[in-house]
Formats: sequence, C-alpha cells, structure tokens
Amino acid sequence: MNSSTGSGWRTLRWPLAALGLLLVFNLLATPGFFRFELKDGRLYGSLIDILYRAAPIMLVSLGMTLVIATGGVDLSVGAIMAIAGAVGALLLNSGCPLALVLAGALGCATLAGLWNGALVGPLQIPPIVATLILMVSGRGVAQLLTQGQIVTFENKAFEFVGRGHLLGLPFPIFLVAAGFVLLRWLLSRTAAGLFIEACGDNELASRYAGVPTRLVKLMVYGISGWCAGWAGLIVATDIKGADANNAGLYLELDAILAVVIGGTALSGGRAHLAGSLLGAALIQTLTTTIFTRGLTAHFTLLVKSAVIIGVCLLQAPRFRKLMLRASAGAPR
Repeated sequence: MNSSTGSGWRTLRWPLAALGLLLVFNLLATPGFFRFELKDGRLYGSLIDILYRAAPIMLVSLGMTLVIATGGVDLSVGAIMAIAGAVGALLLNSGCPLALVLAGALGCATLAGLWNGALVGPLQIPPIVATLILMVSGRGVAQLLTQGQIVTFENKAFEFVGRGHLLGLPFPIFLVAAGFVLLRWLLSRTAAGLFIEACGDNELASRYAGVPTRLVKLMVYGISGWCAGWAGLIVATDIKGADANNAGLYLELDAILAVVIGGTALSGGRAHLAGSLLGAALIQTLTTTIFTRGLTAHFTLLVKSAVIIGVCLLQAPRFRKLMLRASAGAPR
C-alpha cells in the first residue's frame, strides 16, 4: 500500500506542478483571481467558478478512468450526456415527478453505457469501434428525442442539480466529491477494484485466474455512462434546456486528456482517480486563464494542446532521462 501511495504521488507531481505554475501566473497577472466574496450565503470567486465549470469534465473523467484502467476507451460520453439531458427535459415537461425524471435520465445513460460494455465485453468488439457507434448514433437519438430543438424547462428543484448551492458552494462540486468517494471506495475496498486493474494489466491471465473480465468491462462502461448522465444533467439544468446538438460536444476528448494527464496509462492496469480530477482542473484552469487574457477560442485550443503535450512528455520516463542527459552534457 505504501509503495502504491508513493507511486501515486510521483504520478501527480507533474500535473500538480503545471497547475501550480498556472495559479502563480494568475496570482501575478490577473487581479482578484484569488479573491472570494460571500453574497446571500453563496461563495463567489474565480477558483470557485473553475471548479464549477470543470464539474462535468471531472464527472466524465472519473468514469473514463475506470474504462481506461481496463485498457479500453469511451468515445460516447458526450452523446450520452446529450441523451440524459434530453430525457430529463422531456420527462419533466411531461409532468413526471423529479425522482422519476432523475431516475429516467440516469437510467437511460447507464443503459447506454451498458450497451457499450456489452459490445466490448461479451461481444469483444474493440472499444474504440464499439463506443464510436454510440458516439455517432447516440447524438442522433438525442436529436430525434428533441426534434432538433432546444427543449427548455422551468423547475427550481430540477435546476438545483446544475445551478443550486449547498453550504455556500455550487452543488455540482458536491456531486463530483460524492462520485470520487464512491468510486475510490469501489477501487480500494472491494474486489471489483482489483479486477478492474487486473483486467487492464493482463486480461488473458486474469481470465485464466478466474476474473470475470467480460463482466468487469460491462460494469465499468455502465459506470462511465452513469457518470456521463450526471454530467449531462448538470449541463442541461445550468442552461435550463436540453441542447442535443451541443451538449457534451467533444467533451470526451477533454475527459481522456484529463485521465492521461492524471497519470492513468492508456494501456490500462492502473486507475488514478485523484489524478483525473487534477487533470480536469488543470484543463479548466488553463481555459479560464486564456479567456482572462482576452485570447480567442481558436487560440485556446493551440495553447491547451501545447501545455498538455508538455505535461505528458514530463510524465514519460524516457523523455525525462533524455532531458537529464542533455542538461548534464552527457553523450546519448
């Protein structure tokens, strides 16, 4: 356990360093960046806004971490977000009670994830192909449900998911914290955590050892869909409408980047949930920093790519060795 903890901190040091540099830059260049203000029992500030805006990416990245830990990938999370938002809005407008609205939206999102898991696990279709199917068709399903329109709604209780506050903080932050605690418990306190990492480390050996690898994959994709469902509800309730065309669009790419930045290898075998949250916070902090500098959205993508490439290179042992040799002047 101690070696695992030490390995985890070594994994986090580079994204932590990058996030620290961004925060120091904003401390020096952005007036009021670290200022907090309490109004009507709610805490406001740039750091609070970063956590709030990063909540959907954080939730999706938590589920994505488990998927990638098995050696897979989920490209459909953005489409699942659109489906969850559309189902929630339609159920609410049809007069269903809030409990049924939440259960229906999250249930559809989880079923979509289980569909991916069935294709990847029992049917053994490559994950990138299986999830690409739902990435394309899922958004089409959401657009059919909403008839290509933004379905608006007015309901304070439902809007609390994305716009509410608890103990002075935005409610989505508590959803992220709850998701992290739940999945952390799953990984560290149950056999499922061992099965997930074993499946990604060596699937064939795990299967011969009695690990139900296909069932494990079914489970993790279902969890990924569930996390994406919550993210979709946050996005929908934040704008008081289900936008099937844009909800979660390309968010799967940010989620994958967050997971990789956080130290979870795409080859599978290890899951770093805290690192994924840190990666998502880094991406959102970078985006906020660029916007406060007055740069255009197109330039944001270039800067974000450069920073992410830099962090990933620093995490690569071979690259660090080359850098140490170059700095010491030793021949290669």
